[in-house]
Amino acid sequence: MNNGANEEANQRKLLYEAAIQLGVTLTDTQLSQFEAYMEMLLEWREKFNLTAISDPREIILKHFADSLSLVPHMGKDDNVIDIGTGAGFPGIPLKIAMPDIRVTLLDALNKRVGFLNAVIETLGLTGIHAVHTRAEDAARKAQYREAYDVSVARAVASLPTLAEYALPFARVGGRFIAMKGPSVADELSVSQQAISTLGGEYSSTVSVKIPFEDITHSLVIVNKLSHTPPRFPRMASQISKRPIM
Repeated sequence: MNNGANEEANQRKLLYEAAIQLGVTLTDTQLSQFEAYMEMLLEWREKFNLTAISDPREIILKHFADSLSLVPHMGKDDNVIDIGTGAGFPGIPLKIAMPDIRVTLLDALNKRVGFLNAVIETLGLTGIHAVHTRAEDAARKAQYREAYDVSVARAVASLPTLAEYALPFARVGGRFIAMKGPSVADELSVSQQAISTLGGEYSSTVSVKIPFEDITHSLVIVNKLSHTPPRFPRMASQISKRPIM
């Protein structure tokens, strides 16, 4: 086996074993889809500002495995929206691992949406589409508003801000999952009013250790109990300057 083939085999093994630790078993076909996805990420990343990470091992663990940490908290045929998906995280890894879910990838940058569409086509994925729009605009359209079992966001924004962007997409009885860093207690303490105002109720925080890394992330799970008032979400400038408190 040459060095290139050996490296690819090691990468497949790493992803397979990382997924197992997260409660996910990937087939050979799914592993091949992740390989093709990573090749495209590495090829397109600088041109489209997709990710600062260029090391395959870090892509596998910090992007793919991190995304797969959501799998145990989702239904096998959920309708999911990934808000501010960027290079497709967590939406594309979730779709690869859970073929029966339906996924909407939402991003405000058209170049990234072009990349996402290329990935969807190359990987032969169905039941997934990318939409070029801002979250605050999409959430006011009937086809998106309160249309999803799960709305997810993997972003650096504060929890009150993420809640205003994400909760309007979740149906009553659905949920919003925010992918955050290890310390979310302070954010949670100032998020209760926003979550309640938007029709949600805090459920739990799940601590997730990224396999083979000294990194712990948090999944903040919010249940959608009632309809989001029509005035939300507000304009982006209002959301950032005056979070609901």
